[in-house]
Amino acid sequence: MTADVVALPLAELRQRTSEKWREYPEGVLPLFVAETDFALAPEITKALERAVRVGDTGYIASRTPLATAYSAFAERRFGWAPDPAGMRSTADVSMGIVEILRRTIAPGERVIVNPPVYPPFFELVEEAGGVVERVPLRDTGEAWQIDLDAIEGALAAGAKAVLLCNPHNPTGTVHSATTLRALAEIAAAHGATVVSDEIHAPLAQPDAGYMPFLAAGDAAREVGYAVVSASKAFNLAGLKCALMVAASDRTRRVLREMPVEVEWRTGQFGLIAAVAAFAPESDAWLDALLRTLDENRRLLGALLAEQLPGARYRMPDAGYLAWIDLTDLGWGPNPARRILREAEVALHFGPAFGAEGAGHVRLNFGTSPEIITEAVARMGALRVGSLTGHPTSEAEA
Repeated sequence: MTADVVALPLAELRQRTSEKWREYPEGVLPLFVAETDFALAPEITKALERAVRVGDTGYIASRTPLATAYSAFAERRFGWAPDPAGMRSTADVSMGIVEILRRTIAPGERVIVNPPVYPPFFELVEEAGGVVERVPLRDTGEAWQIDLDAIEGALAAGAKAVLLCNPHNPTGTVHSATTLRALAEIAAAHGATVVSDEIHAPLAQPDAGYMPFLAAGDAAREVGYAVVSASKAFNLAGLKCALMVAASDRTRRVLREMPVEVEWRTGQFGLIAAVAAFAPESDAWLDALLRTLDENRRLLGALLAEQLPGARYRMPDAGYLAWIDLTDLGWGPNPARRILREAEVALHFGPAFGAEGAGHVRLNFGTSPEIITEAVARMGALRVGSLTGHPTSEAEA
């Protein structure tokens, strides 16, 4: 039995030099960018230490165990065994998305995104030569859902692709199998492509019912591509490794015809770390991480209810990112600005995720209970005016 995954002490975390720990002054609690505060999984540490010891720092090989390792991982975790022959690696998920879109849309064609959504999606579509078509998620009051009718309307009006976030960032939504199948069938009927960003998939909670898009039936395999990585679950973003996955003869051909340089952008350390992350020996660590994140998402809900009763928070199905609606507190369209300035807690700005993010913040709870508790306490003190005494008016934004 693996011990629980516990966040490192704050003093040790402040020795890190990554974005999370260098963007703001030391007094700020950084809960914005998607990095976690845990030590690496032991298998990853061992693999990287061995690579450094033997100087394994050259170019990635033309044949690697990465695709086979991911296929076995996906079969164990999701009940889906993609063919390694239908995969190619690249530097990161964003690069994989751009390279696929470049080959599946023509310049100026429209690509659907579902805001509120990961902010780089808007830029990635443009980088690939496309034009963003916004089809917001529907908020039913109980859950966030893909608006299938609106997507069908956009495709019928000429949009050529859907850039899917599965699980969704920032809401943490795990889209249902029924929704994914319906989306695939709609795309197939209109000759459209679906590119599914599945970077948060390993962080879906066990009871969430997560399904990879390419596992959603024949139509999904014909129209779809997935881009996957160990980077979010295992905190490896700086090591640069992702996989593009295809599951039909036509889509595999698109990946095969990409220039070799697309694959050579993969980081050698990223590949070594990802193979270790996807190994069976890392499953127990990942299970322990999911238990820790489950406890943290519940703790956050309890703290918000107690100290920020005007906040609206829906517990995410996956990941370690909380999407919190602070509209009723009257802190303006971008409340993270005031929270940073006066409470010294750095959260991701809600409007960056699209117009639907007005009044919202995204909070990273992939950290210790102590840091979560302190962050909410600071925000709660701001609510009652004990930090500055300033009124909480719309002009504060």
